[in-house]
Formats: sequence, C-alpha cells, structure tokens
Amino acid sequence: MRVAVTGAGGRLGTALIKALGASPFVEEILAWDLPEHNLDDPGSAERLVSLHRPDAVVHTAAWTDVDGCAREPAVALRRNGTAVGEMAAACVEAGSALVMVSTNEVFDGLRTDGRPYEPTDQTNPPNPYGIAKLAGEHAARAAYGASGEWFMSAALASGPTDSAATALAIVRTAWLFGQPGVDFPQKIVAAAEKALAAGQTLSLVSDEVGCPTYAPDLAAAIVSLIGEWHRPGGRGLGGIHHVVNGGQASRAEWARYVLALAGIDIDTADVPLNTWPRPSTPPTWGVLEPTPLPGGPLRPWQDAVSQHMTLINYRQEASR
Repeated sequence: MRVAVTGAGGRLGTALIKALGASPFVEEILAWDLPEHNLDDPGSAERLVSLHRPDAVVHTAAWTDVDGCAREPAVALRRNGTAVGEMAAACVEAGSALVMVSTNEVFDGLRTDGRPYEPTDQTNPPNPYGIAKLAGEHAARAAYGASGEWFMSAALASGPTDSAATALAIVRTAWLFGQPGVDFPQKIVAAAEKALAAGQTLSLVSDEVGCPTYAPDLAAAIVSLIGEWHRPGGRGLGGIHHVVNGGQASRAEWARYVLALAGIDIDTADVPLNTWPRPSTPPTWGVLEPTPLPGGPLRPWQDAVSQHMTLINYRQEASR
C-alpha cells in the first residue's frame, strides 16, 4: 500500500510515520505537511491526492489550539471542517480510503451517569474546536455517502461491504501525549518545579475527566485498522472508532501519577476547571468508550505514561 499522512510533523503524524514504516503491508509512506499541504488552501488536498493517488490517507492535520479556535471560530471551521471535506472529496475521486482523526470534544461533557461516550451517543460540541471537528466528520461522511445509521456503530461490525462508506474511518481520541512538542506530562513537571522553587502548592484540576492517550499507541491502532481494510477478506474501515488508552483519569490524577514517576515531592491541591478562565471550555466529562480494534484494546494509560517517561528526560525538557 501507499499511505499518506497529513500533519506528518505533528505528534500523531510523527508516530504514524514510524508505525507505518514498521508495517509489512505498507510499501510507500507519503509524509504531507506544510507547505505542500496547507489547511488554508482550498486546492491543496486535491493537488496532492490527484498527483500521488495513495491507497489510503490518514488525516491528522488540524488546528488543535482550542483557545485559538475559540478566538477565531471561522478559521477553526475552515481548517478543521471545510478542509476535511476537501480532503474527503479528493480521496473519493481518487478511490483512496480515508482515516479522519477527530476528538472527544464533539461531546458536551455534561453527562452525569458515569458512562463513557459511545459512537452512537448524541454529539453536542461545547466549543468552537469541537464544532469545527464535528463539521469535519459530517463533511467526510457526506463525501463518502456514509449517511446510514450503521456507520455510527460499524467499528469492525458487519456493514454494507460494497459501499464507499467502508473506506472511511472516523477515529475519535482524547488527551493525546507524546513527542514531539511539549505535552501534558512535561507541562506538569515544569509547573511543579516552578512551584517548588517559589515554595508554593501546585494546584491541579480535579473536575475535568478524560482518557490520556499515547500517540504511538493510537498510531499503532490506526495502522491496524488500515491493515484490516487492506487484508483480503477483511472488514472495511467504515465506522466511527473511539480509540483511547484504557481507563480514565482527572487532570489531577494524571498529574499526580506523572509527578510520582518523575520523583517530584510537592504539596498539591485540587481545584475546579474554572479556576483559570479560558477562551475555550473543554468538556468536563470527556471519557470515550473504546470500540473494538483488530489488535485488541489499547493498554491502560498508566502503562503508556510509564513507558513514555522512560524515553525522555522530563526535567531537562521541561526547563527548555
């Protein structure tokens, strides 16, 4: 297969390039990023897809600055909504499969029954970022004709195998961490060291709950989905997939786990999310119910965080 990755230099894109490179069914990897792939350029997707005609495209490129999206919702809709539709239309025209990466922020987070969100649950984005990402989901589904209700719960289930919709996967995830860039564990280590130096208590948000997800684990899961689509007799990609590491945590619980691994002893205090007002409001309950994967469920988030923190000197990186 020839597989293209948009946003190839980002956190998930970097992990995907590595995972695809280790896959036995991938012959060529096309790494698309700025300047050749530009979410602000309406013709960018069509030019690349028609020129290279990949078997599959994994669309990770997005404007993930949620506060920036709140300040400029029209730009967010262009980059995270309209641009997805353009990529999907180009893929349909070329006969390419598409994996679109979406977010838990398509849900409002107001659920109080303690149940994780499933693909069939009603979406209701609480902020411009989520609104734009949901618009991208809708645009991709429209391009592939994935309007049937079966698509909502078709993750590895039986569905219309002769439909173009089987060549579209929407992968929702949450709280992505990993390299490159400064991720949540690094930010927590930096904040803790600053608080220690000032003799202060470290405040941690306790009422925002989600699923910490390791970029390499998510990348491996996406590659397994593509492999299932490519395998003779395999099922189509078609469906909405919730792909997160196992378990759930509040931001405070995640932070304390990171601090314990980093060997940082500091007094902490739980505070509500609204302690620090922001342009964007994330869902306070952002937990996703993982859907079935060809290789089985992802490992618990604690195991992924532990491995991740052995691969980087967090104290050195956090101080940069």
